[in-house]
Amino acid sequence: MLAQFRPSSWMGRVGLASVAVALMSSLSACDKVPLLAPGGTVISIFATSNTVPLNGEIEIVATAIENGTTSTTPTTPTTPTTPTTPTTPTTPTSTSTTGAGTPVQNGTVITFTTTLGRIEPTEARTHNGQVRVRFISSGQSGTATITAFSGGASGKLENLRVGTAAAERVLLSATPAVLPPSGGTTEIAARVEDVTGAGLPGVPVTFTADQGQLGAGSATTDSSGVAKTSLTATRTTIVTANVAGKTATVTVNLNARTGVSITGPTTAIAAGTPVAFTIGVGAAPAVNIRDVTIDFGDGARSSLGAISTSTPVQHIYLAEGTYRASATATEASGFTETVATFVTILPQQPPSVTIQPSPSNPVPGQTVIFTATVAGATSTILRYEWTFEGGSPATATTTGNRATSTFSLPPGTRVINVRVVQSSGPAGEGTTVVNVQASAAPIVGR
Repeated sequence: MLAQFRPSSWMGRVGLASVAVALMSSLSACDKVPLLAPGGTVISIFATSNTVPLNGEIEIVATAIENGTTSTTPTTPTTPTTPTTPTTPTTPTSTSTTGAGTPVQNGTVITFTTTLGRIEPTEARTHNGQVRVRFISSGQSGTATITAFSGGASGKLENLRVGTAAAERVLLSATPAVLPPSGGTTEIAARVEDVTGAGLPGVPVTFTADQGQLGAGSATTDSSGVAKTSLTATRTTIVTANVAGKTATVTVNLNARTGVSITGPTTAIAAGTPVAFTIGVGAAPAVNIRDVTIDFGDGARSSLGAISTSTPVQHIYLAEGTYRASATATEASGFTETVATFVTILPQQPPSVTIQPSPSNPVPGQTVIFTATVAGATSTILRYEWTFEGGSPATATTTGNRATSTFSLPPGTRVINVRVVQSSGPAGEGTTVVNVQASAAPIVGR
């Protein structure tokens, strides 16, 4: 038996298959259409920081609320009654705020644009009505306006300061602020701060100086907001730091010279002989000397205190040699300056000794007093060692400079010698004579 052909049944099955394919295609096309915010949605946008360094980045957050209300914050200052120059708002402002509604459906696409830098990613899908993207600055400073939109809804973030536009003030310092009289090098540091007082990293700073030499004419602030350069100067210098028209200055001064000088002998001096020095300083009030200290070069030092005029100083060198004598002046500010001279010391010479007899022409048995006089470089004299030719006593040792002796016949010249022994240095010797008479002088009236 032949099977029956039913074209209407076959065509029905084909029709159903076509409908199924068409439905699947329609569903696939719908899946590719982005989900956008419905009418009445309010988009609010804000930044996690008020400023962005050059080549830096911050997070941008946008919320989308259905049936929200819009409240626009003006970004252009209104014209006041008294004409003034409008100022840029100190913080970014948003043109929308969240209304009292419900978050948009998850997966709603929000697209971002910016007038400066870039947004990554430029599109993001909501979760609980919120998306987060990154604003990445470039090497250009200025204020950025970021717009977020979806469907017919949009929101703006304006006046986001980037790079030098974020600088509110510049603070400038020099370390040290006072250089030595002959000049030197100091470190110049500029701190760039935003309106909150926080340091701004990645901001270029331009340095200029009216004198001297800068190590670098420009520098970029570090993570603390500080940019540094150096200044080498030999005179008072004013340094200026400039960040997008905001400037700061610092003055680097030089200490006044103390005018300290030291003058010593121009010829060699024997050891044990006082050496005279003259110490000079600059005139007050230009120079305020707190102390002058002398180092004689042999281990001895002396402080003269706060002198204001030339001051004489003496010192005794006990050994031969060449010595460096220096004078160091200290100003009230703590600055010190040292000058020096050299002095040559010869071997110590023995002192000269003279003896004076009284009387010088004694008669036999008459007591003669001898007085020794010492001159020249001497230390403490320990003793006098006497020798009396033909005298009684013939020798004597005294601690004072006097000794006595008597002489007997025959008449004639007697030689007297004394050796002076000192605590340091060579001994000195002296000699004299007396003339002993033949007999005692006759008594007048007999």
